[in-house]
Amino acid sequence: MEENKINDLSGTAVKKDAREKMLSGSAWMTAGSITSRILGAIYIIPWVTWFGAYSNEANALFAQGYNIYSYFLVIATAGIPSAISKLVAHYNGINEYGVSRRLYHSGMYVSMVMGMICAIIMLFGASLMDNGDPNVIPVIQSLAWAVLIIPAMSITRGFLQGYNWMAPSAMSQFVEQLFRVIYMLAATYFIMKIKHGSWVSAVTQSTFAAFVGALGAIIVLIIAWLRHLNEMNELVQHSVSNAEVSTTSLILKIVYQSIPFIIIEGGINLYQLIDQYTFPRMMSMVGHFSHYQVTVLYALFSFNANKLYMIVISLASAMAATVIPLLATARAQNDHEGMRKQIQNVLLLFYFVMIPAALGLSAVSQQIYTVFYRYDAAGVVVLQVSAYISILLGLYTVGAAMMQGISENKKMMTFLGIGIIVKFLVQFPCIWIFEGVGPLVATGISMFVVNYLILHSFNMEFNLRFDKMAVPTNQILAYSLVMFVGTKIVMLIIGHFVSSYGRYTAFFSLIPGVLVGVGIYLYLILKSRLADRLLGPRVERLRILLHIK
Repeated sequence: MEENKINDLSGTAVKKDAREKMLSGSAWMTAGSITSRILGAIYIIPWVTWFGAYSNEANALFAQGYNIYSYFLVIATAGIPSAISKLVAHYNGINEYGVSRRLYHSGMYVSMVMGMICAIIMLFGASLMDNGDPNVIPVIQSLAWAVLIIPAMSITRGFLQGYNWMAPSAMSQFVEQLFRVIYMLAATYFIMKIKHGSWVSAVTQSTFAAFVGALGAIIVLIIAWLRHLNEMNELVQHSVSNAEVSTTSLILKIVYQSIPFIIIEGGINLYQLIDQYTFPRMMSMVGHFSHYQVTVLYALFSFNANKLYMIVISLASAMAATVIPLLATARAQNDHEGMRKQIQNVLLLFYFVMIPAALGLSAVSQQIYTVFYRYDAAGVVVLQVSAYISILLGLYTVGAAMMQGISENKKMMTFLGIGIIVKFLVQFPCIWIFEGVGPLVATGISMFVVNYLILHSFNMEFNLRFDKMAVPTNQILAYSLVMFVGTKIVMLIIGHFVSSYGRYTAFFSLIPGVLVGVGIYLYLILKSRLADRLLGPRVERLRILLHIK
């Protein structure tokens, strides 16, 4: 009797059905990721306005600093949050909660040391990474402070995700973004509007806001930790004791697991760095472009469009964070069938959300770009191309996470290596042919190759039931296309009566377009019962509420 009670207690973190966990976790992570991304996009409207004529140069400078910062951040955290999430789920899955607690402490030591090393390199080595632009140096240095403290924040998120507690991560993401946006807007307004100071100083303070945001996130995670502390202690107390797993072996295991995460999670950052260091040189080889023209073109795809399509990709990132611990648990329990079903569920859920979101962004691209940055024909074209490329980038994010979840790190690193080679091979031809959108096309071609390799690998190992996936996948694609056409028609009709070149008119044109698009897709997925198949019986309540039979 007592043994059953103990078993019940130790199983509380993994008791739910895996599908329910994935949906619940995805809901929390999607909510946190989407709200923080939307907040991170909305600030652009006043931010760009206050920079005035310097807006595109400010955007390009911000993007250059952030691309370098993002990769240093991946190195500083050493991929540890995702590795911790996976390893904690593994040890929890075999009822060794004490080991997972020691794992967290060991990982914290490693990540704090890495954060200090990377922050020092950014502070004193910024001039070596400026790509010939001295304005980049203070921006990189301002971001070093965030790299110093974010590893501790990130590893705590990973630990809580290993228990499938996604709410603290989601809430900390939102608070981090809120603190960051408040500081950067206040600093920019003060420098540009009150002091009439340097736009480079305003960008520098805007990037330093990452440190302020991280402080806010840490406060949320500390509160969450204290709330769950008794539950975690009880699980540790009733778990299987495994003294054979030493602290040294845990640190080695973390490092071994985290190296692939550095490379794989930094994949998209690697592509952005390739663009940052090759685009200006290659553009000078294909035509006579001034430094200002190249800077503006770079800003269009690296910052302007990136800020908007990353909202869509954040959907994939949320699912990726959810699926790693679930797959790791299934792998620890040697549940081959469970892993196959998880992979299929994640792919269908990804298509279900990502395809309509990307097509919807493309359908309203002119209006949404105008609202955020003022009308620019070139910017609209870049955003439209980016919307389609975001599907491939999102699929890479989810696919790479699943490969890591089933411990296929070496294979995933090989696939990414092939993709980077493809990117280098097609980068110049694509820039030569497509100029400003060339880097996006090159990334799309490369990601297509990587995604094919990932899906082929899954099929070879798990024999995925593509025949069963075909019907819902085709439904998603068909409904998304119907939504795209319907939304586009609405936008064209509104465009005949209202100018879409002004910010305010574009905003009021955007609202009915978005409502129509969401309405069409929602009606089709509810009417066909597609939503029930993918999200479960809870959707029935929504159908009743909307009177859809």
